[in-house]
This record gives sequence, C-alpha cells and structure tokens, in this order.
Amino acid sequence: MAAIFPPVAAIRVAVRRALADLPAEGPVLVACSGGADSLALAAAAAFVAPRVGHVAGLVTVDHGLQTGSAERAQTVARWAEQAGLSPVEVIRVEVAGRGGGPEAAAREARYQALVEAARRHRAAALLTGHTRDDQAETVLLALARGSGPRGLAGMPPRRELDGVPLVRPLLEISRGQTRSACTALRLTPWEDPHNVDPAYARSRVRAELVPALVQALGPGVIDNLARTARLVAADNAVLDELAGAALLAARHPDGGLTVKTLVDLADAVRGRVLRTWAHELGASPAALSYRHIAALDALVIGWRGQGATYLPGGLRVVRRADRLLPVPG
Repeated sequence: MAAIFPPVAAIRVAVRRALADLPAEGPVLVACSGGADSLALAAAAAFVAPRVGHVAGLVTVDHGLQTGSAERAQTVARWAEQAGLSPVEVIRVEVAGRGGGPEAAAREARYQALVEAARRHRAAALLTGHTRDDQAETVLLALARGSGPRGLAGMPPRRELDGVPLVRPLLEISRGQTRSACTALRLTPWEDPHNVDPAYARSRVRAELVPALVQALGPGVIDNLARTARLVAADNAVLDELAGAALLAARHPDGGLTVKTLVDLADAVRGRVLRTWAHELGASPAALSYRHIAALDALVIGWRGQGATYLPGGLRVVRRADRLLPVPG
C-alpha cells in the first residue's frame, strides 16, 4: 500500500481526534472559503468522517466583497459535492451596515451565517480551518492590543458559539502543511487578496511582523507563540473556576455584589468576577473593554464617593454602602 504524504496524514489524524468526542447524530459541517487551510480540512473530513461513523458536510460563505465571489463559492460547492460531502450549502451574506471595521463586519456576518446553517442542519459541530500560524498571529495581535490573559490564550480548540460547538482541528497544524496537503491531493486553493491587504492588521502581522520575528528568533517562534496560547488557556481555566465560585459568594439577593467579598479577592479573580457580572447585566462582550472593568474595580478598591460607572449598552453601575448595584440607564 502506498504511503500517505505526511502532511495529509497529519491533517487526517487531527480531524480524527477532533471528531472522536462529537456525537454521531447530525453532520459535522466544515466552514470552507476555498483557501488552503479550509480546503485541506474539508478534504480530510471527507475522508475521515465516514470511516469513524460521522457524516461531513460543507458550508461556504459568499461575502460579496470581491468580483467573482459568487462563482468561487459555487466552485467550492461543486468540489465538495464531488468529494462526497453532504449537505453542501452556499450562503450569501450582507456585510454593509454592520458595526466595526470591514474585517470585523465580515467576520460577524460569516459566523452568523455559519451558526444558522449549523442549526438548520442540526449539526453536531462546525469545523474551521484555523492553523498554528493563525494562533501565533492571534497571540501577537492580543499582545499588541493589551488584551491580557484572555486574549493571549488565543483561539480555543473548541467552544460554544451561540449554542453550536465550534471546533478547530488544525491548531497544531502549520499553514505550510495545509498547502503541502493541497498540492499532494491536487487541490487548487483560492488565494484571498484580503490576506495580503495591508489595510488589515492581521495581514500586516502575517506579511511583515511574523517574517521579521522568524528571521530574528528562528522558525520555532511560531510554535512558541502557539504554545504560549495553550499554557495561558490552562491558567485561565483555573482562574475562571475560582472566579465562578467567588461570583457566587459575592452575589446579593437584590442583584448586586457585596463589596466586602470583592475586596478580599485577588486582583485577577476580582477582574473576572466583574467582567462576568457585567456580561450578565447585558454588556456586550465585544464592547466591554479594560477601561470598563477598571472603572468597576475602582468602585470596589478605589472608592472616593464617585458617581456611576457606565457600561456598553447604556448600563450603569453605582456603589451604595457595601454593594455594587445596577441602575436603569
């Protein structure tokens, strides 16, 4: 029997491991743009899924931002059908009119469409083709933005996105391996011009910062950045567990938090408690920033009789005696 090309084998092993813990009911849907990473993932899913008792399908999203995007999406869908993936769906989304920059707007539209497709097909999970290189870039961007441990933890291998399991099987696979796998399988990936457009921060990191770091520190820097994400994620899990218990202890029947309980917490735990509580009050996770949490923390440990702290969504929090309390906006 002919030997399997190593990158192809590595990607298939990664997909097999990702599928091992998923329920057999419902298909696993691969989010595929037609780029090398998602194309290699889709090819591996088409091969592995039926061999381990799963059905694999594919969803490709047409953002309508480039000439020929509809034709490219149809090309991906036709390939998927020929590869034995089912169901296969092309979804056109509208990016204009969404908040944030163009990159954030496109990402929001894409994930909304993918989640809706996963629900429509009652999918067991949604698979994306994020690689080890993507993880390294995420860590660098988080570091530059001062995102703290939660940002430095990068992308988790698995998380719930609006109730849909989002799985990233390729976080231990390099971008070079996905390209080599496509070549070995005679697949022609689409080269997204946005990936080299200097208007986007991630594109600049990919084209300029990462090569400079590799030249200065050696190729192992990519692995080291990805490893940093794994180590920080493990620490975050412990701190989040401690914060969950602390939030329970700090709750007051009137919906507020008891300041005395908060004061005694370690800074890292208290910050997580306040962030979680702000989310519960309705503050958008995307809009809630370090300065909001710092202002809440000042009500606890820097109390000087100051007024309300304002949170995203028109929310206000005040300190009254020994409690933090939400008040109408």
